[in-house]
Order: sequence, then structure tokens, then C-alpha cells
Amino acid sequence: MSRQYDEYLKEHIGNVKQAVLWMQQHDIIPNSENAMSLQHDNSKYEPEEYEAYDDYFYGKDGKDEDDIQVIKDTFDYAWLHHIHHNPHHWQHWLLFEDEGNAKALEMPEKYVYEMIADWWSFSWAKDDLKTIFLWYEEHKPKMKLHPKTLTLVEKILKQINDVLDAK
Repeated sequence: MSRQYDEYLKEHIGNVKQAVLWMQQHDIIPNSENAMSLQHDNSKYEPEEYEAYDDYFYGKDGKDEDDIQVIKDTFDYAWLHHIHHNPHHWQHWLLFEDEGNAKALEMPEKYVYEMIADWWSFSWAKDDLKTIFLWYEEHKPKMKLHPKTLTLVEKILKQINDVLDAK
């Protein structure tokens, strides 16, 4: 166990909760979602993820190329476990069809809000709440979102930006 990784997890989960609370306080999350229970990223504490994440982000120093490749390969399985156990990731909602195509399914609203809070948590960590918008523009071309999910994501981000601009 790494103290660094434990501290990161605590900060990240706290920032996600802060982002959710902020969106609730500014009426961005609808009343029907105000009671959403947030057990954000609890799977990162599970054996299938914890050590692999810790090694990937904090355990490469002093390792040779072969060891680093093992760390990367192990992380890939941990990431796969993570997205399959955490529906706030857009990758969770990809259906890989028998023909080989990836089809984006519509995400339930509550997971879209949590996904945005997850992205936004890094802005909270930097104490610059607007960095999410640049991050989103950079990552949007790589995302495969259902059209309705994409519309909701951009609506929520606009609402956040409008509130921040009004301050």
C-alpha cells in the first residue's frame, strides 16, 4: 500500500463529492437526483484494482522496462474491472457488437452527473474550476457517447460555465 495513492484517492473522492454538492447547490442536478448516493470509485480499494493502480501511478521508479510493461498490462485489467464496475464511465456504456463495432448506449442521467463530477474533480484539485472545459474539448474527440448523452453532457457543462461566469 502506498500512502501517496491513499492520499490521492481520498482527495479525488472528496473533490468528486464537492463537485456534486456544488451542482446540487446551483440547481444543475435536478431535484430527482438530489438524493443520489455517491459511492464514487469504491472499487479502487478492491484487490482487482488497488495494487495495479498504485503501481501504475506511483510504483514505476527504479523498475526496468520488463517490470514496467508488467505494471502497464496489469493496470489494463484493473482499468477494465473499474469501468465494468463503475457506470459513471462512458466506456461502461459501450456495447461491442459481434461485427466488431462499438455502439454507445444512452447513459442514465445520474451517471452522467457523476461522470462530469469525476472529470471536474481534477479542476477542484487544481483550484481552477474552469480547467474542465479545456479538458473536455481535448478529450471529446476520443469519446464515444450516445447522441442523447452527448447533448446532456454539453448542457450540464454549459450550465456549470454559466454559473461560474456569473460569479
